[in-house]
Amino acid sequence: MTELVIVGAGGHGRETLDIVEAINAAEPTWTFQGFVDDGEINEERLRRRVVANLGTTDTLTDSGAHYVIGIGSPALRSMLDERLTAWGRPAATLVHPTATIASDNRIAHGVVLAAGARVTTNVTLGRHVHVNINAVVSHDCVVGDYTTLSPGVLVNGDVELGRQVFLGTGAIVTPGVSIGDGAVIGAGAVVIGDVPAGVTVTGVPGKW
Repeated sequence: MTELVIVGAGGHGRETLDIVEAINAAEPTWTFQGFVDDGEINEERLRRRVVANLGTTDTLTDSGAHYVIGIGSPALRSMLDERLTAWGRPAATLVHPTATIASDNRIAHGVVLAAGARVTTNVTLGRHVHVNINAVVSHDCVVGDYTTLSPGVLVNGDVELGRQVFLGTGAIVTPGVSIGDGAVIGAGAVVIGDVPAGVTVTGVPGKW
């Protein structure tokens, strides 16, 4: 069993704990130490989970535990990963037992695949990519570091997503599209053409 700390004690962090518990129910893997968070924490919600608030991320400077970042914001994940990596902390990769990963894939450190996530063949998932509940990444896709796929996102084949892209709930990316770094794809948007870096896309078809 390997010690694990979740960075971020909000709703996404508690959902990440659900993944840890599901993994351990299938095969004991992680000894969960608690949460760290640099912001305000809803202590009542943590008490209901019977878990520890270990303090701020500074508590990890001398920790031997692995970490996973339970925060939805791509920019915050990038910043925290840079800090924790500089301290020599190892990043954990979490795959829910009901998620599926097919053949010929490259999964970087810190990736989180939630319940029902689907990754097919020849897919690259960069560092600390989050693929949320029932999201799909199809064949031959490249997903850049710190990108977030919200629940129900569908990324079709041969798509390239840059670093720190955020795809809202139920967004669809059609085959062969390229989306630039830091772009935001709104909930339910349908992306049918290439998207520049840093823009926000909404609607069907998606416009910015």
